[in-house]
Amino acid sequence: MTVQSIPAQAINPQDLPGLLEPLIRRIVREELAQIAVKRPDVFYLPKDSPLRDDLVDILKRRERGEVSLLSHAEVWGE
Repeated sequence: MTVQSIPAQAINPQDLPGLLEPLIRRIVREELAQIAVKRPDVFYLPKDSPLRDDLVDILKRRERGEVSLLSHAEVWGE
């Protein structure tokens, strides 16, 4: 078996943030999703939290068909 090498390409340092940002965002999303599933106690919102109230309101309106949420692909362009 032979190993093929891929020639290195120079990257403009100014382009690096634009190349890395989508990759970093994807990794962070995936890691947060795994943490939320494995450790639901990490994302606890107190009952008197305004954010919790808003999320509960959105959930109730969605259950009544009053809210249409975008899919993962629509939000992240994947």
